[in-house]
Amino acid sequence: MRVLFVASECYPLIKTGGLADVAGALPLALARLDCDVRVLMPAYPGVIGHLRDVQEVAGYPDVFGGPGRLLAGETADGLKVLALDVAHLYDRPGNPYLGPDGNDWWDNTRRFAALSAIGAAVGRSGVGDWKPAVVHCHDWQAGLVAPYLLAGPAEGRPKTVFTIHNVAFQGICGRADFDTFGLPSSFYTPAGLEYYGYCSFLKGGLVFSDRLTTVSPTYARELRTQEFGFGMEGVLNERANVLSGIVNGIDTKSWDPATDPLIASNYSARKMAGKAICKTELQTRMGLRVDPDAPLMIVVSRLTGQKGLDMLLPNLEGILRRGGQLAILGAGEQGMERAFVEAAAANPGAVAVHIGYSEPLSHAMQAGADAILVPSRFEPCGLTQLYGLRYGTIPVVARTGGLADTVIDANDASVRAGSATGIQFAPVSASGLGFAIERLFDLFHNKKVWRALQARAMAHPVGWEDSAPDYVALYRELTTEGV
Repeated sequence: MRVLFVASECYPLIKTGGLADVAGALPLALARLDCDVRVLMPAYPGVIGHLRDVQEVAGYPDVFGGPGRLLAGETADGLKVLALDVAHLYDRPGNPYLGPDGNDWWDNTRRFAALSAIGAAVGRSGVGDWKPAVVHCHDWQAGLVAPYLLAGPAEGRPKTVFTIHNVAFQGICGRADFDTFGLPSSFYTPAGLEYYGYCSFLKGGLVFSDRLTTVSPTYARELRTQEFGFGMEGVLNERANVLSGIVNGIDTKSWDPATDPLIASNYSARKMAGKAICKTELQTRMGLRVDPDAPLMIVVSRLTGQKGLDMLLPNLEGILRRGGQLAILGAGEQGMERAFVEAAAANPGAVAVHIGYSEPLSHAMQAGADAILVPSRFEPCGLTQLYGLRYGTIPVVARTGGLADTVIDANDASVRAGSATGIQFAPVSASGLGFAIERLFDLFHNKKVWRALQARAMAHPVGWEDSAPDYVALYRELTTEGV
């Protein structure tokens, strides 16, 4: 089965969030199931330099205002990549979506319309002797692939799958932008790309793709409600018969405390001594008081309202009063960044903040912490709680989306039954989070229960072994329809 992924980011080449982790890990899992997957992504600065055996496989005289070329190569792990090298669109330093002022690049819709157009071209014609049977598009940046394919002849058209990683990001632009995309004007209707007088890339993926998926079963249901659908619930209810939720996994080779080269000491569920060493190293690195008995909680996240981290601020006093510590890695809304930086300054040795993102530091934090807080107001799947499970760092999560699907709450019944892996809370509010943190302290100070909880968390399946076969089944169903 040949499958083309179209995504705006892909780990280890570039990463701003969980989309990159999925686009990098899922193809490798699919390869073990006899799928030949290529990932089409923009050639941002540095991408080509991290590929080996790079060859030019196609050239384009005009890609939205300038020439471009398509380069094929592989990562060190064997991930097959098609890098779209269009300098006037992608040769920009820093964040792939944001300019130096912290705002979206003015031409993001043009940049990702180009990615979609080339995705459709590769989907239809392939590269060399490789042609996909399925084009799997990820989030709004690839939302126009299916419209571009449907704008051409039916003969040779591959099947399309569109995955919603976060419905809140919709790729909204004006009618004037749509008119530059080269799509038929008949596509700009309420039943097509038009969205309250604007054009939505995300809606294009939802309306025109053959199948829709999202990254957890609970989120697939939530998306069809007004509370979580962000205006797309009507479309998603109309297409409910082709929508499914498949929970994300993680790359368990890169995220393995027994072999991770980025942590102070390796450990496993059977030999946990290394985790204590990692905790001491993390406390030292982050400027926290070295204390093995202080429950150390971490946050690795975008600092935004969606992630619910404003609800953590009023709970800081309670955490510190009970002897807890908090370390934060992330960036986002300036007001929230400022509030956490001020909290760290006011509580030296107990609160530490690193604004930005660091892959090595994220590994060290997962290994050294006792718990990870994920109080998202909505969360399609979430990956940090999966990393926490893998590293015996107990997740405290809001009962929503994929968080509800991946963490088993440590209530009395599940603790007695030996099935708990973390803590869920609802309602998703500051007080709800506060009660969950109180439960965390109680569990942490009962060492027998805590060790058992860690062991079950580390044994919980978090890889792609269960989910990748579901994608293969979906691809096979699509490609055998009508045969």
